[in-house]
Amino acid sequence: MKALRSTTARAVAAVIAAARKEAGLTQRDLASRLKRPHSVIGMIESNQRQVNMPEFIAIAEIIGADPADLFRRVLRQRGAR
Repeated sequence: MKALRSTTARAVAAVIAAARKEAGLTQRDLASRLKRPHSVIGMIESNQRQVNMPEFIAIAEIIGADPADLFRRVLRQRGAR
């Protein structure tokens, strides 16, 4: 549970939420494309569930973002706190 409260975990959640919105997708849209229940995206974006690396890459690709660029956004946001 401690990892969910980390600055990095919060940055991952915030970046995924922002990128999804920038792509014009709802949580339900993203969940459907991931073939996951929509509650999973809600839990990720509200920092109640962590994302593993393969899932992070899949999310990035679905929203049309380069996974490396999205990861750099996480690092920048993490450092801004």
